Amino acid sequence: MALNMKYVREQFPGLKNNWIFMDNAGGSQILKGVMDKIQEYYYSNNVQLGGSYEVSQNAAKAFMNGRENMVTLFNAARPEEIVFGPSTTVLLQFLSKAMVDQFSAGDEVIVTITDHESNIGPWVWLEERGVIIKFWPMNKETYELDLEHLDKLMTEKTKLVAFTHVSNLLGTINPVKEITKFVHDRGAMVCVDAVAYAPHRAVDVRDWDVDFYALSLYKVYGPHHAALYCRYDHMEKLASLYHYFYGRDKIPAKMEPGNANYELSYGSGAIVDYLVTLGEQAGETGSRRDKIVAAFEDIEQQETILCEQVLSYLRKRNDCKILGIRDGKDPRRVPTIAFTIDGKDPEKICLEMDKHKIAIRFGDFHARRLADNLNITHDNGAVRVSLTHYNTVEEVETLIAALDQILGT
Repeated sequence: MALNMKYVREQFPGLKNNWIFMDNAGGSQILKGVMDKIQEYYYSNNVQLGGSYEVSQNAAKAFMNGRENMVTLFNAARPEEIVFGPSTTVLLQFLSKAMVDQFSAGDEVIVTITDHESNIGPWVWLEERGVIIKFWPMNKETYELDLEHLDKLMTEKTKLVAFTHVSNLLGTINPVKEITKFVHDRGAMVCVDAVAYAPHRAVDVRDWDVDFYALSLYKVYGPHHAALYCRYDHMEKLASLYHYFYGRDKIPAKMEPGNANYELSYGSGAIVDYLVTLGEQAGETGSRRDKIVAAFEDIEQQETILCEQVLSYLRKRNDCKILGIRDGKDPRRVPTIAFTIDGKDPEKICLEMDKHKIAIRFGDFHARRLADNLNITHDNGAVRVSLTHYNTVEEVETLIAALDQILGT
């Protein structure tokens, strides 16, 4: 069933200005419902948790409500598996610090060349403890990760494989469930960066059986906030990052030093409320989780139309190199589209696009190692058009018309 685009766009007040936002992989527009809940928290519950008085008790309930909503979004088993923090970068740094005593000199961690640095740097740091870091290379012909390459890297000393669900430069969905089983069968854990996946498809940590899974809520229509899933048996083993009297059994507070942001955690619950409403509009009558799944089916349908619209245009250009899958209808593709144009500086393309009030971006998008691997860093990286479900066919037509003017037909 097609999305009710009038309803969708009404939920994002930022869309009412004169700009077309196609830099959504850098940060999506925020839902009005999120802002309403943040304001509600400030006006009704703006006190410290842990007090005996009623307002403090209500504040604690609101904070827990935010965590419970994330359980539904992730399809986690329990609220204690959800950690809040300011960004995926920070949360994965926290995770590596909390896991450090689980690694010994000679142990191995595998990271990928395709990741955002957020899921590489925190693990490379372990080299200071004698951990061996290996890089899982990309197949340069398909721009994909091959299990054949991973199999050659893994040994009995491999403790963790960190990889991305979707590259924020390539837009390709990696088969998380298949990779996770492959890694688990060889006795290691996985840590998945879901930042570029979560706005486009339903997350299901239990079905995929992942160990750690992180996403940034400000890229999923929420505030500048993030959430990390830690499977409970792994959460129990993590060292505490908080005060000395917060032991390993202080779950999940031991992973939220200084306390998570209460109002943003509560406000983020409106993301789930919004997705539930989209699922209801699609005709789903089951649980809130079922409605989220239905919502993302409609979101995927809308985004596939937009993705193919852009890629169809780019494929026709002899001067364009598309990074990643070239077919917008391929189910492994999200509408995060990076490309280069022969003889054209990505920065200048974006500066010209600014004049049309179309927000896109150039660079390496903090996937520096991948950009280096593709040999594009020295040329200002690539141009990236990153769409989401609130974008429209008409907006993409405007983008294409502007590209024609800037690049020449």
